Amino acid sequence: MTAIPRFDPLAVRVNNGAGAGLRGMRLSPLPPRMIVPELEERRDGRSRRTKIWELSHHLHCSIVGTCLSTGELRQVLAKLGQVADDCSEHDLHGRGVTLAGQRDGAAKVLHKALDRKHRVAVARFDKAGTVDEVRAEWREAVKRGDIPGGYWAAMTHPAASDALVREIFGEVHMLSHLVGAANRADIRKLAELEAENDRLRAKLARQQDQLRDGLTRRDARIQELNDLLARRIGEEAMAGQPDDGSERAALDGLVASLEQRLRSESNRRIAVEERLARLTGELAREREQLAAARRHEAVLRDELEAIESDLVPQTAEAEAAPTSLAGLSVLYVGGRPDRLGHLRALSEQRGATFLHHDGGVDDRSGLLAGLVSRADIVMFPVECVSHEAVAIVKRLCRQMAKPYVPLRSSATGSFVSALARVPSGPAW
Repeated sequence: MTAIPRFDPLAVRVNNGAGAGLRGMRLSPLPPRMIVPELEERRDGRSRRTKIWELSHHLHCSIVGTCLSTGELRQVLAKLGQVADDCSEHDLHGRGVTLAGQRDGAAKVLHKALDRKHRVAVARFDKAGTVDEVRAEWREAVKRGDIPGGYWAAMTHPAASDALVREIFGEVHMLSHLVGAANRADIRKLAELEAENDRLRAKLARQQDQLRDGLTRRDARIQELNDLLARRIGEEAMAGQPDDGSERAALDGLVASLEQRLRSESNRRIAVEERLARLTGELAREREQLAAARRHEAVLRDELEAIESDLVPQTAEAEAAPTSLAGLSVLYVGGRPDRLGHLRALSEQRGATFLHHDGGVDDRSGLLAGLVSRADIVMFPVECVSHEAVAIVKRLCRQMAKPYVPLRSSATGSFVSALARVPSGPAW
Protein backbone atom coordinates (compact mmCIF):
# COMPACT_ATOMS: atom_id res chain seq x y z
CA MET A 1 0.00 0.00 0.00
CA THR A 2 1.38 3.43 -0.90
CA ALA A 3 2.54 5.73 1.86
CA ILE A 4 -0.16 8.03 3.20
CA PRO A 5 0.96 11.68 3.06
CA ARG A 6 0.84 13.68 6.27
CA PHE A 7 -0.81 17.08 6.25
CA ASP A 8 1.51 19.81 7.50
CA PRO A 9 -0.56 22.86 8.62
CA LEU A 10 2.60 25.01 8.64
CA ALA A 11 3.04 24.33 4.92
CA VAL A 12 -0.29 25.97 3.94
CA ARG A 13 0.15 29.32 2.22
CA VAL A 14 -2.83 31.67 1.67
CA ASN A 15 -2.93 34.25 -1.13
CA ASN A 16 -5.00 37.26 -0.01
CA GLY A 17 -5.12 38.80 -3.50
CA ALA A 18 -7.68 38.25 -6.25
CA GLY A 19 -9.44 34.87 -5.88
CA ALA A 20 -8.25 34.49 -2.26
CA GLY A 21 -8.20 30.90 -0.94
CA LEU A 22 -5.94 28.02 0.01
CA ARG A 23 -3.17 27.92 -2.59
CA GLY A 24 0.21 26.33 -2.77
CA MET A 25 -0.79 23.65 -0.22
CA ARG A 26 1.72 20.80 -0.07
CA LEU A 27 1.71 17.55 1.89
CA SER A 28 4.93 16.45 3.54
CA PRO A 29 5.37 12.65 3.43
CA LEU A 30 5.78 10.53 6.54
CA PRO A 31 9.36 9.55 7.46
CA PRO A 32 10.87 6.53 5.69
CA ARG A 33 10.89 4.49 8.93
CA MET A 34 7.95 4.41 11.35
CA ILE A 35 9.59 1.98 13.85
CA VAL A 36 13.18 2.31 15.16
CA PRO A 37 13.56 -0.56 17.65
CA GLU A 38 16.36 -0.83 20.17
CA LEU A 39 18.79 -3.78 19.96
CA GLU A 40 17.00 -5.88 22.54
CA GLU A 41 14.96 -9.11 22.51
CA ARG A 42 12.71 -10.81 25.04
CA ARG A 43 14.25 -13.39 27.35
CA ASP A 44 12.27 -16.21 25.77
CA GLY A 45 13.97 -15.54 22.41
CA ARG A 46 10.96 -14.03 20.69
CA SER A 47 10.90 -10.46 19.40
CA ARG A 48 9.46 -8.15 22.01
CA ARG A 49 6.72 -5.60 21.50
CA THR A 50 7.74 -2.15 20.27
CA LYS A 51 8.06 0.57 22.91
CA ILE A 52 6.23 3.83 22.39
CA TRP A 53 9.46 5.85 22.18
CA GLU A 54 10.67 3.52 19.39
CA LEU A 55 7.76 4.61 17.18
CA SER A 56 8.15 7.65 14.94
CA HIS A 57 7.22 10.90 16.65
CA HIS A 58 4.67 11.39 13.85
CA LEU A 59 2.58 8.61 15.49
CA HIS A 60 2.69 9.85 19.10
CA CYS A 61 -0.05 12.46 18.65
CA SER A 62 -2.57 9.94 17.27
CA ILE A 63 -1.68 7.28 19.88
CA VAL A 64 -2.01 9.62 22.88
CA GLY A 65 -5.19 11.22 21.53
CA THR A 66 -6.86 7.94 20.51
CA CYS A 67 -5.76 5.44 23.14
CA LEU A 68 -6.03 7.57 26.31
CA SER A 69 -8.89 9.77 27.52
CA THR A 70 -8.16 13.21 28.95
CA GLY A 71 -8.83 11.97 32.49
CA GLU A 72 -6.47 9.00 32.10
CA LEU A 73 -3.72 11.19 30.64
CA ARG A 74 -4.14 13.65 33.51
CA GLN A 75 -3.68 10.79 36.01
CA VAL A 76 -0.46 9.68 34.31
CA LEU A 77 0.96 13.22 34.23
CA ALA A 78 -0.10 13.85 37.83
CA LYS A 79 1.75 10.70 38.87
CA LEU A 80 4.86 12.13 37.19
CA GLY A 81 4.31 15.58 38.71
CA GLN A 82 3.95 17.24 35.30
CA VAL A 83 0.43 18.65 35.47
CA ALA A 84 -1.06 21.80 37.01
CA ASP A 85 -4.66 22.59 37.92
CA ASP A 86 -4.96 25.24 35.20
CA CYS A 87 -3.73 22.96 32.38
CA SER A 88 -6.11 22.82 29.42
CA GLU A 89 -6.86 19.60 27.55
CA HIS A 90 -4.59 20.77 24.73
CA ASP A 91 -1.73 21.35 27.22
CA LEU A 92 -2.20 17.84 28.63
CA HIS A 93 -2.17 16.35 25.14
CA GLY A 94 1.00 18.22 24.21
CA ARG A 95 2.85 17.04 27.35
CA GLY A 96 1.74 13.47 26.74
CA VAL A 97 3.04 13.57 23.14
CA THR A 98 6.35 15.00 24.37
CA LEU A 99 6.73 12.22 26.98
CA ALA A 100 6.05 9.55 24.37
CA GLY A 101 9.19 10.44 22.44
CA GLN A 102 11.56 10.38 25.44
CA ARG A 103 13.62 7.35 26.38
CA ASP A 104 13.33 7.70 30.16
CA GLY A 105 11.25 6.60 33.10
CA ALA A 106 8.39 8.96 32.27
CA ALA A 107 7.92 7.34 28.86
CA LYS A 108 7.95 3.92 30.53
CA VAL A 109 5.15 5.01 32.89
CA LEU A 110 3.10 6.19 29.89
CA HIS A 111 3.78 2.92 28.04
CA LYS A 112 2.73 0.84 31.06
CA ALA A 113 -0.48 2.87 31.44
CA LEU A 114 -1.39 2.13 27.82
CA ASP A 115 -0.56 -1.57 28.26
CA ARG A 116 -2.64 -1.77 31.42
CA LYS A 117 -5.68 -0.11 29.84
CA HIS A 118 -5.58 -2.21 26.66
CA ARG A 119 -4.32 -5.49 28.13
CA VAL A 120 -7.28 -7.43 26.67
CA ALA A 121 -6.58 -6.20 23.14
CA VAL A 122 -2.82 -6.80 23.55
CA ALA A 123 -3.45 -10.38 24.67
CA ARG A 124 -5.72 -10.97 21.67
CA PHE A 125 -3.10 -9.60 19.24
CA ASP A 126 -0.35 -11.75 20.82
CA LYS A 127 -1.87 -14.74 19.02
CA ALA A 128 -0.87 -13.19 15.67
CA GLY A 129 2.56 -14.14 14.33
CA THR A 130 2.67 -12.52 10.87
CA VAL A 131 1.86 -9.19 9.31
CA ASP A 132 -1.29 -10.60 7.67
CA GLU A 133 -2.50 -12.02 10.98
CA VAL A 134 -1.94 -8.66 12.70
CA ARG A 135 -3.88 -6.96 9.89
CA ALA A 136 -6.73 -9.48 10.33
CA GLU A 137 -6.85 -8.82 14.09
CA TRP A 138 -6.99 -5.07 13.37
CA ARG A 139 -9.94 -5.60 11.02
CA GLU A 140 -11.77 -7.57 13.72
CA ALA A 141 -11.07 -4.82 16.28
CA VAL A 142 -12.54 -2.22 13.92
CA LYS A 143 -15.69 -4.34 13.47
CA ARG A 144 -16.05 -4.61 17.26
CA GLY A 145 -15.60 -0.85 17.62
CA ASP A 146 -12.45 -1.29 19.76
CA ILE A 147 -10.39 1.28 17.85
CA PRO A 148 -8.21 2.47 20.82
CA GLY A 149 -7.24 -1.02 21.98
CA GLY A 150 -6.69 -2.39 18.48
CA TYR A 151 -4.65 0.67 17.47
CA TRP A 152 -2.27 0.38 20.45
CA ALA A 153 -1.90 -3.42 20.14
CA ALA A 154 -1.26 -3.28 16.37
CA MET A 155 1.23 -0.38 16.52
CA THR A 156 3.38 -2.12 19.17
CA HIS A 157 3.09 -5.68 17.86
CA PRO A 158 6.45 -7.35 17.09
CA ALA A 159 5.29 -8.46 13.65
CA ALA A 160 3.96 -5.04 12.58
CA SER A 161 5.87 -3.71 9.57
CA ASP A 162 6.36 -0.11 8.49
CA ALA A 163 3.85 -0.61 5.68
CA LEU A 164 1.19 -1.96 8.08
CA VAL A 165 1.82 0.87 10.56
CA ARG A 166 1.32 3.42 7.78
CA GLU A 167 -1.85 1.68 6.64
CA ILE A 168 -3.41 1.59 10.13
CA PHE A 169 -2.31 5.16 10.88
CA GLY A 170 -4.05 6.35 7.72
CA GLU A 171 -7.30 4.60 8.62
CA VAL A 172 -7.35 6.05 12.16
CA HIS A 173 -6.48 9.49 10.78
CA MET A 174 -9.49 9.40 8.44
CA LEU A 175 -11.75 7.99 11.18
CA SER A 176 -10.90 11.01 13.36
CA HIS A 177 -12.08 13.28 10.53
CA LEU A 178 -15.35 11.35 10.17
CA VAL A 179 -16.07 11.43 13.93
CA GLY A 180 -15.31 15.15 14.15
CA ALA A 181 -17.54 15.91 11.17
CA ALA A 182 -20.42 13.88 12.67
CA ASN A 183 -20.15 15.71 16.02
CA ARG A 184 -20.08 19.08 14.30
CA ALA A 185 -23.14 18.15 12.23
CA ASP A 186 -25.08 17.14 15.37
CA ILE A 187 -24.15 20.39 17.16
CA ARG A 188 -25.02 22.44 14.09
CA LYS A 189 -28.40 20.69 13.74
CA LEU A 190 -29.22 21.34 17.42
CA ALA A 191 -28.26 25.01 17.05
CA GLU A 192 -30.45 25.29 13.95
CA LEU A 193 -33.41 23.75 15.78
CA GLU A 194 -33.00 26.16 18.70
CA ALA A 195 -32.71 29.15 16.33
CA GLU A 196 -35.80 28.00 14.40
CA ASN A 197 -37.66 27.61 17.68
CA ASP A 198 -36.77 31.19 18.66
CA ARG A 199 -37.88 32.47 15.24
CA LEU A 200 -41.23 30.68 15.54
CA ARG A 201 -41.77 32.11 19.01
CA ALA A 202 -41.05 35.66 17.80
CA LYS A 203 -43.26 35.18 14.73
CA LEU A 204 -46.12 33.85 16.84
CA ALA A 205 -45.83 36.80 19.25
CA ARG A 206 -45.93 39.29 16.35
CA GLN A 207 -48.97 37.63 14.81
CA GLN A 208 -50.78 37.60 18.15
CA ASP A 209 -50.07 41.33 18.58
CA GLN A 210 -51.30 42.07 15.04
CA LEU A 211 -54.46 40.03 15.59
CA ARG A 212 -55.20 41.78 18.88
CA ASP A 213 -54.63 45.24 17.38
CA GLY A 214 -56.80 44.42 14.34
CA LEU A 215 -59.66 43.19 16.47
CA THR A 216 -59.42 46.27 18.70
CA ARG A 217 -59.54 48.63 15.70
CA ARG A 218 -62.46 46.73 14.18
CA ASP A 219 -64.50 46.83 17.40
CA ALA A 220 -63.78 50.54 17.82
CA ARG A 221 -64.87 51.27 14.24
CA ILE A 222 -68.10 49.28 14.62
CA GLN A 223 -68.89 51.11 17.84
CA GLU A 224 -68.22 54.45 16.17
CA LEU A 225 -70.57 53.66 13.28
CA ASN A 226 -73.28 52.40 15.62
CA ASP A 227 -73.07 55.65 17.59
CA LEU A 228 -73.31 57.66 14.38
CA LEU A 229 -76.36 55.72 13.24
CA ALA A 230 -78.03 56.10 16.63
CA ARG A 231 -77.47 59.88 16.60
CA ARG A 232 -78.90 60.22 13.10
CA ILE A 233 -82.02 58.26 13.99
CA GLY A 234 -82.43 60.26 17.19
CA GLU A 235 -82.10 63.59 15.37
CA GLU A 236 -84.73 62.60 12.82
CA ALA A 237 -87.13 61.46 15.54
CA MET A 238 -86.75 64.72 17.49
CA ALA A 239 -87.27 66.87 14.40
CA GLY A 240 -90.40 64.93 13.54
CA GLN A 241 -89.45 64.92 9.90
CA PRO A 242 -90.92 62.20 7.77
CA ASP A 243 -88.58 59.64 6.40
CA ASP A 244 -87.22 60.64 3.06
CA GLY A 245 -86.63 57.96 0.47
CA SER A 246 -83.07 59.06 -0.25
CA GLU A 247 -82.08 59.12 3.42
CA ARG A 248 -83.64 55.69 3.96
CA ALA A 249 -81.66 54.35 1.02
CA ALA A 250 -78.48 55.94 2.42
CA LEU A 251 -79.07 54.32 5.80
CA ASP A 252 -79.78 50.96 4.19
CA GLY A 253 -76.58 51.25 2.18
CA LEU A 254 -74.63 52.14 5.33
CA VAL A 255 -76.05 49.15 7.19
CA ALA A 256 -75.28 46.84 4.26
CA SER A 257 -71.72 48.19 4.09
CA LEU A 258 -71.26 47.65 7.82
CA GLU A 259 -72.57 44.10 7.56
CA GLN A 260 -70.24 43.37 4.65
CA ARG A 261 -67.24 44.71 6.55
CA LEU A 262 -68.27 42.73 9.59
CA ARG A 263 -68.42 39.50 7.56
CA SER A 264 -65.03 40.30 6.01
CA GLU A 265 -63.46 40.93 9.40
CA SER A 266 -65.04 37.73 10.76
CA ASN A 267 -63.60 35.68 7.88
CA ARG A 268 -60.21 37.29 8.35
CA ARG A 269 -60.32 36.54 12.05
CA ILE A 270 -61.18 32.85 11.37
CA ALA A 271 -58.26 32.59 8.92
CA VAL A 272 -55.87 34.18 11.41
CA GLU A 273 -57.06 31.85 14.20
CA GLU A 274 -56.57 28.80 11.97
CA ARG A 275 -53.06 29.95 11.09
CA LEU A 276 -52.34 30.61 14.75
CA ALA A 277 -53.50 27.09 15.64
CA ARG A 278 -51.30 25.60 12.92
CA LEU A 279 -48.23 27.55 14.05
CA THR A 280 -48.95 26.60 17.67
CA GLY A 281 -49.04 22.93 16.66
CA GLU A 282 -45.74 23.27 14.75
CA LEU A 283 -44.14 24.96 17.75
CA ALA A 284 -45.37 22.15 20.04
CA ARG A 285 -43.90 19.52 17.71
CA GLU A 286 -40.56 21.38 17.60
CA ARG A 287 -40.53 21.49 21.39
CA GLU A 288 -41.24 17.75 21.58
CA GLN A 289 -38.44 17.01 19.11
CA LEU A 290 -36.03 19.22 21.05
CA ALA A 291 -37.02 17.59 24.36
CA ALA A 292 -36.59 14.11 22.82
CA ALA A 293 -33.16 15.08 21.47
CA ARG A 294 -32.11 16.36 24.91
CA ARG A 295 -33.37 13.19 26.62
CA HIS A 296 -31.48 11.07 24.08
CA GLU A 297 -28.36 13.18 24.65
CA ALA A 298 -28.68 12.70 28.44
CA VAL A 299 -29.00 8.91 28.02
CA LEU A 300 -25.97 8.78 25.73
CA ARG A 301 -23.99 10.97 28.15
CA ASP A 302 -24.81 8.63 31.07
CA GLU A 303 -23.76 5.60 29.03
CA LEU A 304 -20.55 7.31 27.94
CA GLU A 305 -19.68 8.29 31.52
CA ALA A 306 -20.35 4.72 32.65
CA ILE A 307 -18.04 3.34 29.93
CA GLU A 308 -15.30 5.91 30.68
CA SER A 309 -15.44 5.17 34.40
CA ASP A 310 -15.19 1.47 33.59
CA LEU A 311 -12.08 2.08 31.43
CA VAL A 312 -10.19 4.19 34.01
CA PRO A 313 -7.21 2.11 35.29
CA GLN A 314 -7.81 0.95 38.84
CA THR A 315 -5.28 1.52 41.60
CA ALA A 316 -3.79 -1.37 43.52
CA GLU A 317 -6.03 -0.61 46.51
CA ALA A 318 -9.17 -0.58 44.31
CA GLU A 319 -8.17 -3.87 42.66
CA ALA A 320 -7.68 -5.46 46.07
CA ALA A 321 -11.06 -4.26 47.37
CA PRO A 322 -14.14 -6.43 46.83
CA THR A 323 -16.15 -5.67 43.69
CA SER A 324 -19.37 -3.69 44.08
CA LEU A 325 -21.66 -6.40 42.66
CA ALA A 326 -20.10 -9.44 44.34
CA GLY A 327 -22.63 -12.25 44.68
CA LEU A 328 -25.19 -10.62 42.36
CA SER A 329 -26.81 -12.72 39.60
CA VAL A 330 -27.77 -10.83 36.44
CA LEU A 331 -30.12 -12.45 33.88
CA TYR A 332 -29.83 -10.98 30.36
CA VAL A 333 -32.73 -11.94 28.06
CA GLY A 334 -32.35 -11.49 24.28
CA GLY A 335 -29.56 -9.36 22.81
CA ARG A 336 -27.01 -10.06 20.08
CA PRO A 337 -25.00 -13.31 20.36
CA ASP A 338 -21.74 -11.66 19.26
CA ARG A 339 -21.80 -9.32 22.29
CA LEU A 340 -22.64 -11.82 25.00
CA GLY A 341 -19.02 -12.66 25.73
CA HIS A 342 -18.16 -9.03 26.31
CA LEU A 343 -21.21 -8.51 28.54
CA ARG A 344 -20.30 -11.61 30.55
CA ALA A 345 -16.74 -10.32 31.02
CA LEU A 346 -18.00 -6.91 32.20
CA SER A 347 -20.33 -8.58 34.72
CA GLU A 348 -17.64 -10.93 36.05
CA GLN A 349 -15.19 -8.01 36.44
CA ARG A 350 -17.66 -6.58 38.96
CA GLY A 351 -18.13 -9.91 40.69
CA ALA A 352 -21.60 -10.58 39.28
CA THR A 353 -22.79 -13.90 37.79
CA PHE A 354 -24.00 -13.51 34.21
CA LEU A 355 -26.99 -15.61 33.10
CA HIS A 356 -28.48 -15.52 29.61
CA HIS A 357 -31.61 -16.59 27.82
CA ASP A 358 -32.05 -15.97 24.08
CA GLY A 359 -35.69 -14.92 24.50
CA GLY A 360 -37.24 -17.97 22.82
CA VAL A 361 -40.68 -18.76 24.29
CA ASP A 362 -41.73 -21.85 22.32
CA ASP A 363 -39.81 -24.68 23.97
CA ARG A 364 -37.66 -22.89 26.58
CA SER A 365 -40.30 -21.09 28.65
CA GLY A 366 -39.65 -23.45 31.55
CA LEU A 367 -35.93 -22.66 31.39
CA LEU A 368 -36.72 -18.93 31.40
CA ALA A 369 -38.78 -19.27 34.60
CA GLY A 370 -35.92 -21.17 36.27
CA LEU A 371 -33.38 -18.53 35.28
CA VAL A 372 -35.61 -15.72 36.61
CA SER A 373 -35.89 -17.53 39.95
CA ARG A 374 -32.06 -17.76 40.15
CA ALA A 375 -31.43 -14.13 39.17
CA ASP A 376 -31.33 -11.09 41.46
CA ILE A 377 -32.11 -8.69 38.59
CA VAL A 378 -33.31 -9.19 34.99
CA MET A 379 -32.29 -7.00 32.03
CA PHE A 380 -33.41 -7.07 28.39
CA PRO A 381 -32.74 -4.77 25.39
CA VAL A 382 -36.11 -3.57 24.12
CA GLU A 383 -34.96 -3.41 20.48
CA CYS A 384 -33.49 -6.93 20.37
CA VAL A 385 -36.01 -9.23 22.09
CA SER A 386 -39.46 -10.50 21.15
CA HIS A 387 -42.63 -8.96 22.59
CA GLU A 388 -43.74 -12.37 23.90
CA ALA A 389 -40.47 -12.84 25.78
CA VAL A 390 -40.79 -9.36 27.35
CA ALA A 391 -44.35 -10.10 28.48
CA ILE A 392 -43.29 -13.42 30.06
CA VAL A 393 -40.26 -11.81 31.78
CA LYS A 394 -42.38 -9.03 33.30
CA ARG A 395 -45.02 -11.49 34.49
CA LEU A 396 -42.42 -13.82 36.08
CA CYS A 397 -40.60 -10.89 37.73
CA ARG A 398 -43.85 -9.62 39.28
CA GLN A 399 -44.74 -13.09 40.52
CA MET A 400 -41.28 -13.64 42.05
CA ALA A 401 -40.80 -10.02 43.21
CA LYS A 402 -37.67 -9.66 41.06
CA PRO A 403 -36.67 -6.25 39.62
CA TYR A 404 -36.27 -5.93 35.86
CA VAL A 405 -34.54 -3.19 33.82
CA PRO A 406 -35.49 -2.51 30.17
CA LEU A 407 -32.34 -1.39 28.29
CA ARG A 408 -32.45 1.24 25.56
CA SER A 409 -30.47 -0.95 23.14
CA SER A 410 -28.25 -4.02 22.98
CA ALA A 411 -25.12 -1.82 22.92
CA THR A 412 -22.47 -2.31 25.60
CA GLY A 413 -22.97 1.24 26.89
CA SER A 414 -26.60 0.59 27.89
CA PHE A 415 -25.60 -2.54 29.81
CA VAL A 416 -22.66 -0.83 31.59
CA SER A 417 -24.86 2.15 32.50
CA ALA A 418 -27.51 -0.16 33.96
CA LEU A 419 -24.89 -2.07 36.00
CA ALA A 420 -23.61 1.24 37.39
CA ARG A 421 -27.08 2.00 38.75
CA VAL A 422 -27.53 -1.42 40.43
CA PRO A 423 -27.25 -1.28 44.26
CA SER A 424 -24.24 -3.08 45.75
CA GLY A 425 -24.68 -6.75 46.52
CA PRO A 426 -27.61 -9.10 45.88
CA ALA A 427 -29.71 -7.69 48.78
CA TRP A 428 -32.34 -5.29 47.49
